[in-house]
Amino acid sequence: MDAIVYYITLPFIYLLSILPFPVLYAFSDFLYFILFTCIGYRKEVILQNLRNSFPDKTGHEIEIIRKAFCHNLCDFMVETFKILTISEKDILEHCKFNKEGFEVFKKYADEGRSVIMVMGHLGNWEWAGHPFSLKCQHKLVVLYHPLANKYFDRLMLRMRSRFGTKMIPMQTAFKEMLAHRKDLTCTVFISDQTPMPDNAYWTTFLNQDTPVFKGTEVIARKLNMPIIYASMRKVKRGYYEMFAEALVDNPAATREGEISEMHTRRLEKDIILQPESWLWSHRRWKHKRKVTGEEK
Repeated sequence: MDAIVYYITLPFIYLLSILPFPVLYAFSDFLYFILFTCIGYRKEVILQNLRNSFPDKTGHEIEIIRKAFCHNLCDFMVETFKILTISEKDILEHCKFNKEGFEVFKKYADEGRSVIMVMGHLGNWEWAGHPFSLKCQHKLVVLYHPLANKYFDRLMLRMRSRFGTKMIPMQTAFKEMLAHRKDLTCTVFISDQTPMPDNAYWTTFLNQDTPVFKGTEVIARKLNMPIIYASMRKVKRGYYEMFAEALVDNPAATREGEISEMHTRRLEKDIILQPESWLWSHRRWKHKRKVTGEEK
């Protein structure tokens, strides 16, 4: 069944990919009408996440953010398919690193130091790696969760690695990084996925008790790789700008939880700056912290 669904869908995906941008975004508008006006895709999840994150905002303000997010999510979907056929020239025109961010990576490359890049589901994260792979000296390595459908998983891997990015399963991250420690690499950790609560760093994020993956800081401290925080801002429809800043130069000298707290605070700041660009349809707060006897 997985193969049937894939081969029926594939021609439509390629058709979307070759559409010029104005037509592609016209289709995105149609997709918005179907998914969010007619079906109401995850409406209650989105609204609950927004209300809990911004308790001081009015219902009208929350609704404005919700609609803007839904439009952005549809754009993200069609832009992702565009990766299949987009040219180097177009991806570099539509998704750019700002000068200061580029210089951060250049500094570490000139020093011969591999780095860890931490970012969130902000803007179009599927586009983010391509300008890096085309312009930066570090070999970009992105951690990912394989899809259940092996056919779509292969398609996504092909799209994500078109311009030289290397993809590795999250489960083998430390082993791979250790094996290639002598290479000049930049390994990307997406920080706002939802870990199991018993093995997470807990903090307050967007006014809510939130579990954060420890993997970024655990691996960074073990390998003592500098951590760079990267973010993506939408300039206008179909155009994004990447920002980057050195977050921790010497992770081995940090306290437990310090790195997790730092990158969580930076992501929170960027979400507040452009809330419609974050992934509000994700069930980010589905886990609750277990209260111990000492905390009661």
